[in-house]
Amino acid sequence: MKLRCLMIAAGAAFALAGCSTANGGVASSGSPPSTARTAKADRPAPYASTYKAYPGSPTALVGATIYDGEGGEIDNGTVLFANGKVEAIGPAGLAIPAGYRRIDGTGKFVTPGVIDVHSHLGDYPSPSVAALSDGNEATSPTTPEVWAEHSVWPQDPGFSRALVNGGVTSLQILPGSANLMGGRSVTLKNVPARTVQAMKFPGAPYGLKMACGENPKRVYGSRGQMPSTRMGNFAVDRENWIAAQEYAAGDHTKRDLGLETLEGVLDGEILVHNHCYRADEMALVLDMAKEFGYKVTAFHHAVESYKIADLLRENDVCSAVWADWYGFKMESYDAIPENAALIANAGACVIIHSDDENGIQRLNQAAAKAQAAGARIGIAIPDADVVSWFTYNPAKAMGIADQTGSLKQGKMADLVLWNGDPLSVYSRPEKVWIDGALMYDADDPKRRPVSDFELGQPGEGDVK
Repeated sequence: MKLRCLMIAAGAAFALAGCSTANGGVASSGSPPSTARTAKADRPAPYASTYKAYPGSPTALVGATIYDGEGGEIDNGTVLFANGKVEAIGPAGLAIPAGYRRIDGTGKFVTPGVIDVHSHLGDYPSPSVAALSDGNEATSPTTPEVWAEHSVWPQDPGFSRALVNGGVTSLQILPGSANLMGGRSVTLKNVPARTVQAMKFPGAPYGLKMACGENPKRVYGSRGQMPSTRMGNFAVDRENWIAAQEYAAGDHTKRDLGLETLEGVLDGEILVHNHCYRADEMALVLDMAKEFGYKVTAFHHAVESYKIADLLRENDVCSAVWADWYGFKMESYDAIPENAALIANAGACVIIHSDDENGIQRLNQAAAKAQAAGARIGIAIPDADVVSWFTYNPAKAMGIADQTGSLKQGKMADLVLWNGDPLSVYSRPEKVWIDGALMYDADDPKRRPVSDFELGQPGEGDVK
């Protein structure tokens, strides 16, 4: 975890909107929660996506090795896309309609666009200065009322770096991990835009960022308030879920932004992304989810997932992990580089994530490192499966796998043409398409995006 996510300035703690208890939770009326759902007022979705795809042209990628993102591999294959969608994928000889631009991919590789399930771009943009540090609302242990998108700065140079160096076409922006409930995440298409609404992935569900372990207890315990222990973490979480159940059973005449988010989780409309390192805590969180009737979509960082991979498989929970970050605090001490391979070998869902503005540019290389660590202990994972760790699996955890994450007819034409094997340190994106629009071309300087903030600055549009 980045130091900026861990080093939270001290300050007074304010209660979550509404009446709060002394321990930082939302006060409960004491009446048993009803399982009935009172109809909510018919309100239009606020801050709706205004995303419109950039114009593209019908294109045929011919002759490349294709990894479809779901474990499929086609040597000397063909991908056709037009009108923003994948039209067909198949072997050499697939008929190419008239009017398609033909691109020779001989000796190259095609994958779906890279997807990062855990990013703070825009909320912790470059340059990394205090004035731009907008990812942690560290004023209460639970702040489900805040939305990450309200901090996103579209001019963050990190977006273009992720595109051109890492082939990233979609990413989830999360609040930081100071709080037990840090707020809503937002999923973005990685395109230049003046507003965050113009980057919002159409139809993507919101996520709720939660955190367990050291961060919340350290931040708030250091202020002499609850939680200061792991048992305090769970107590505050449970009080908030009780309050959410009561709110959901009410008449909604008085809005509560935090409880609206938690109600969305209970209704299955908002996905839970839980920062958690230790295996024992992940198991406890799964029990808490069963107690209150919600589902954990993914554990993030999850350095001890290898210890409970069978439990994660049985509960259909993904593990978003690094290849080899470890030892930077006690709860990361028992991380091992074989983590991802052991999770995959148990049949559970693996995601390679970044949590870092530099790591997001090399998710493919991180996946290759994790694959190699598995091979060293006798776990052989096919390249086509490893590619799913940074394409289809994050799309699944973000609730957008029906639209992107793999190369299938009718899905968004989010693709990367790599100049070599994407699991090689010597390869990099040559061309990147988002919804069928060519957004980056290594051979065309005019297709190297530069944000307004960078214009005239040293290193503008830097491509490593």
